[in-house]
Amino acid sequence: MAPVAVEHQVADHHEPQETKITLTPSHLKYINSQLQNVEPEQILQWAILTFPRLYQSTAFGLTGLVTIDMISRLQPEYSQSHPIELIFVDTLHHFKETLDLVSRLKSRYPSAKLHIYKPENCETVEDFNRLYGERLWETDEASYDFLVKVEPIQRAYEELNVRATLTGRRKSQGGKRGDLDIVEIEEYTGLIKINPLANWSFKDVHAYIQKYNVPYNALLDQGYRSVGDWHSTAPVAEGEDERAGRWKGKAKTECGIHETSKFAKFLAAKKLETVG
Repeated sequence: MAPVAVEHQVADHHEPQETKITLTPSHLKYINSQLQNVEPEQILQWAILTFPRLYQSTAFGLTGLVTIDMISRLQPEYSQSHPIELIFVDTLHHFKETLDLVSRLKSRYPSAKLHIYKPENCETVEDFNRLYGERLWETDEASYDFLVKVEPIQRAYEELNVRATLTGRRKSQGGKRGDLDIVEIEEYTGLIKINPLANWSFKDVHAYIQKYNVPYNALLDQGYRSVGDWHSTAPVAEGEDERAGRWKGKAKTECGIHETSKFAKFLAAKKLETVG
């Protein structure tokens, strides 16, 4: 892995000054060794102090909700001015309960700025169906994932000049997340990703939600643990991995948002289209 240069935008009242931080593979390894047994609150504090242009990308799963609430509690002033802006990808295929949760969170954390991104040139599911046909997830799953998830989040990162992002991934979610590091560098884009609750279990995050009365998705009480699009999410049986309800019956465990290298040809084509 080549060194990754991260531009720092130093805020002042005039022209911003640029500085750079370079994360070499050995530096990244050292950071992860130091953070492996650190509490999530400390990881969040470190990330806020370390990385400029830091955002939180979230679909408002339990871990993301815990992260939002933890940040609001880190320092007294954060309750009045949430320091990390949020990015939510509205795929246009979310459950009603997920969209209801977004409204409740706006009331609970009014100072947390929320950026909502949708599939390009689409405001409604009807728009999407007109452009790409109905049930695209069945006829061309890769294109569907790119159009509703990967392209919108990458557009958000570019338009917002994101240099690092907090995610809600955890090792206990199973699948490819089992060996998750606290800090990663996205292979295709070079984006720095911080997973502050990587070492927590579902029981841990659920206990936090209850302790602080954090709003959560009503589907959780119906047996769901990881909630995505309505057509590819099912309740989880006792003893199954948290994400077993996502794409049930398929070998697939990720949509591509965290595996951009799988969509390199799509992203390259998009870039050429934009330049052209």
